[in-house]
Amino acid sequence: MKSLYEQRRPLAANTIIALLLALLGFALVVQFKARNSDAELAAARPEDLVRILSDLDSQQERLRRDIADLEETRRQLDSGAQGRDAALAEARRRADELGILAGTLAAEGPGLEITLNAGSEPIQAATMLDAVEELRGAGAEAMQIGGANGAAVRIVASTYFVDGEDGRLVVAESALSGPYTIMVIGGPDTMRTALNIPGGVVDSVRQHGGTVSVREVDPVRVTALHTAGELRYAKPA
Repeated sequence: MKSLYEQRRPLAANTIIALLLALLGFALVVQFKARNSDAELAAARPEDLVRILSDLDSQQERLRRDIADLEETRRQLDSGAQGRDAALAEARRRADELGILAGTLAAEGPGLEITLNAGSEPIQAATMLDAVEELRGAGAEAMQIGGANGAAVRIVASTYFVDGEDGRLVVAESALSGPYTIMVIGGPDTMRTALNIPGGVVDSVRQHGGTVSVREVDPVRVTALHTAGELRYAKPA
């Protein structure tokens, strides 16, 4: 006779997998609609549109592989003796992924090195924020921004940008001087297309006499780490 834990474990695993599959499908639909509803795409070059469609196909293929991996993980978790080892390996993998997303772990992988040089006006905080958002929307997994003074800051969800004195850029309390370099891990072609869409970051910088250099690098190494602040109100349950 199976214990109550053994009876519930397959049901819990099936429920988790079903939720993950639903979230993956929802993310794909939202991203596809967001791209199609963007008015700026109407002014994009035909080759850019072809590249975007190709990127969407690639993302769909990656989602299919993710689904296959999740189903294989469920099979291993339900396989009895191998379940414990599989669960431990999966927990470690998830912990590494969360550490990279939170900025507490270094990361490396294919991506871009983006250098922004100011022209007649300094690079504005709003422009840098637009660059980060465009890269995230194009699938960036980890990134950091560095200045000519050698300082580098890990970009996480809570990172903020402020226009500082003497044309400097303040990123999460660190004052950086230009030119600025963004090291970002993700699909190089997708991110390059996002940056070069008419009205995007590259256009904005060039309109003020500046330049944006985009170079594909493999591997990109994101080594700057984010230090989480102390909790003031929340306590572990």
